[in-house]
Amino acid sequence: MKKKYVVVTGGVLSGIGKGILSASIARVMKECGVEVNTLKIDPYLNIDAGTMNPNQHGEVFVTEDGYEADLDLGHYERFLGKDMRRENNMTAGQIFKAIIDKEREGSFLGATVQMVPHVTEEIKGRIRRIPGELIMIEIGGTVGDIEGEIFLEAIRELSVEEGSENFLFVHVTYVPYLRVTSEFKTKPTQQSVQLLRRIGIQPQMIAVRSEEPVEENELRKIALFGGVEREMVFNLPDSKNVYDVPSIVYSYGIHRKIATRLNLEIMERFEWDYPRNFIPSKIAIIGKYLGTDDAYKSISESICLCGASKPEVLDSQVFEDMTQEQIKNTLAEYEGLIIPGGFGKRGIEGKLAVIRYARENNVPILGICLGMQLMVIEYARNVAGLEGANSTEFDPATPYPVIDIMEEQKKILKLGGTMRLGAQETPIKVGTLLMEAYGASPVHERHRHRYEVNYENFRDLFSEPDENLSGRLVISSKAAFVEAIELPGRDFFLGIQYHPEFGSKVGRPSPLFRLFVERVRGRKKD
Repeated sequence: MKKKYVVVTGGVLSGIGKGILSASIARVMKECGVEVNTLKIDPYLNIDAGTMNPNQHGEVFVTEDGYEADLDLGHYERFLGKDMRRENNMTAGQIFKAIIDKEREGSFLGATVQMVPHVTEEIKGRIRRIPGELIMIEIGGTVGDIEGEIFLEAIRELSVEEGSENFLFVHVTYVPYLRVTSEFKTKPTQQSVQLLRRIGIQPQMIAVRSEEPVEENELRKIALFGGVEREMVFNLPDSKNVYDVPSIVYSYGIHRKIATRLNLEIMERFEWDYPRNFIPSKIAIIGKYLGTDDAYKSISESICLCGASKPEVLDSQVFEDMTQEQIKNTLAEYEGLIIPGGFGKRGIEGKLAVIRYARENNVPILGICLGMQLMVIEYARNVAGLEGANSTEFDPATPYPVIDIMEEQKKILKLGGTMRLGAQETPIKVGTLLMEAYGASPVHERHRHRYEVNYENFRDLFSEPDENLSGRLVISSKAAFVEAIELPGRDFFLGIQYHPEFGSKVGRPSPLFRLFVERVRGRKKD
């Protein structure tokens, strides 16, 4: 049996939820008994998302096998309950690099290397190698973007070669509401479909995104001018809970329409256990990337998947000029704090000031990656008396480099691909918060960092778990590598070098976030 493909394209504008819709359809088809896999195509020239600024592009999602991916792979993982890999993301940078490498090696036997057929063949070959019965393909950007045209051409060719009966194209567009005339405007959607047709692709299904429900006569107009049947046009207004979308997709019977089009046998079942009500919890992420809500997407979703309300993101830089009393007054309403990962010096002193406030006032705090490193720096400065202690990332001349670059990376100058990435074994010791959270040792969690705790030169800062009365930072380590630190005598003072947020799934949130939320709730109740 040939593979089947559902291709999701976008029109009118970006950021309208193609990733959520793709993940939702994939989950529904999985529930119906279909073996589903996914592919996100990103037309940008970066090899991966590793060096992209979260302020512009949102978070970098790290897969189990150490690939730095677009955040949509996080949606796929959380919704599908399946770990993604590097093969689930394709960028224009990867394709063009592969073509240039082959040309330099002489693989084209002297041929003039061209966009068609050489680039399109590379794209099609990678798509064909993805395992699965049904492949959900999301093409990033919008129809009409110059960088995405070669991918649409490759998909068009693939649909001809593999048979149009094995392809279903879903076009996601946005219908704005013009308040001046009190009407929805479908013209942008009509023009978007026309652009897709000119490329040679006729969508069989149109997903209409909007702020409010679109009227029936407008949906009929979209069907008429889009050249699709009315029952293949469905409206997806904004939802307060993004995890409602798979249920909405199922209620529209989209799984049956896909199965009929692609001649798939499916079972009529759908079990979707997700948080429907979120208990109000005042949790703040002390961040430094504020250009988009997606900069800390996996952390926010991990909190929500534990049934707590979405955390707020506060700019760490605003705390740099505050006294501890001012910080206490500013953060008094928050019941829990998270210090997330990141790069660069901006806002670091503000994060350190917030960590000190949490430590001295016993406010539950979770430090992730950079957050853990800053917990060590704050402790070294204000408890151990190591004035000027710092990370060599921020102060190469610090007298106390308690955080330093990993030894094996010191001779590597390029930023791309020089970090400790992907799932690594993490030992957990009895009597720690980690053991309370996970209940077993070891665990495998995903890493993304270039710097680490300088444990060899600053062992006196730490103690073993059976020496909790010493008041020093307790570590969980693998050899001389510090994976986690916690401070005894606090409700929750824990830092981890890895990123537990990347492992959260719908119905299976990260155990560490679950414990953190429980402690925050317990503190609120007390």
